[in-house]
Amino acid sequence: MIEFTEEQKLIKQSVSEFAQRKIAPIALEMEKNKEIPQDVIKGMAELGLLACTADPAYGGSGLNAVTAGVIAEELAKGDCTGSTCVFYLVQAAWGFLLNKYGTEEAKKEIFPKATAGDWFLGIATTESGGGTDVVGGKTNIKKDGDFFIVNGEKMYISGVREAATNGGGHITIAHQTPELGSRGMTVFYLPLTAEGITPTYIEDLGREGISCGGFSIDNVKIPKHYILGEENKGFYIIHEGYEYARALIAVICAAAGLKSLENGMNYAKERKVFGQPLAKFQEINFRLAEHYTKLEMLKRLGYEALRAIDLEQEGKGNRFETSKIVAMAKMFASDWACEAINDALQWQGAFGYSRECPDQAAWRAVRSFSLAEGTREVMKMIVARELLGKELISYK
Repeated sequence: MIEFTEEQKLIKQSVSEFAQRKIAPIALEMEKNKEIPQDVIKGMAELGLLACTADPAYGGSGLNAVTAGVIAEELAKGDCTGSTCVFYLVQAAWGFLLNKYGTEEAKKEIFPKATAGDWFLGIATTESGGGTDVVGGKTNIKKDGDFFIVNGEKMYISGVREAATNGGGHITIAHQTPELGSRGMTVFYLPLTAEGITPTYIEDLGREGISCGGFSIDNVKIPKHYILGEENKGFYIIHEGYEYARALIAVICAAAGLKSLENGMNYAKERKVFGQPLAKFQEINFRLAEHYTKLEMLKRLGYEALRAIDLEQEGKGNRFETSKIVAMAKMFASDWACEAINDALQWQGAFGYSRECPDQAAWRAVRSFSLAEGTREVMKMIVARELLGKELISYK
């Protein structure tokens, strides 16, 4: 188990206090209103949580991956809807990518507003015809003097309304040299307030405090300083952002599942059935033990994945080994958390099936993470690829 530093312990305590005081009491209300209140967003900004992986020179906190995980864990314990978790994790993960590969001009323009909570910084790679298959996307980008012209569409994207209404944009990817396939894609920042962007909105099953939707991109002109890294190298760059997000998701799922188990345990100890506490029944004992063990293993693996990311940034890690451990952490994160939460709901009987029970919101939120940032099937493919070698992968 990773030993936290004194600084990380202090951050953990301050975020826990904030989440329990400012978010937990209004979480279900936040979901009904389909909005994270501005005082919560500003509170997160004041604590340095938004785009926290950005360098302090641009207004960020300069936090490493493990510390970003500490924050994600405490937000997941406080917000049963997962809304602030998503709001936080996409900005931490993709802020990391912008911080690493973005130009000085872009970072000075975007980060101060994102870290202050005025702009939203998101990720938009999914298209309506496919999710994890980035290369199968149709969006394209072409050079036009000192600018680039983008056409296409993105769908099932978090934070569309936040960026389109309040300002900000999304890190995205498009084909620049289509005949080269994955070797001809470029990553860039796309402001959702730009002329030619038309947003649409859809209702998610859960985590409803943050919007979900898509947008069409019609001849949108962006400056060249919005390009991240080298042109036509985007396929390799974008996966670093995915992996950062996947590792955070593993920790979030573990924390959400453990919180629901805690709620279920508390209920089972108080509820009397046939003259004795529900918690005395062996079926509950055994299921609790299994869920708790799985989720503790998941949390530890999630932090190991985050540490692997940190080691790689320090020049001490291996790109493919990082991909493997991150995929291992993400693979069953949603499944294991959903199973635990489902049993916690069962233990709470009719109350568990009501909208008043926070754990039903947690189940809906955690279910989304079996799809977000790569499905479990893709995680299996990544692990198998690293174990067997690229020459034996099934998809080529």
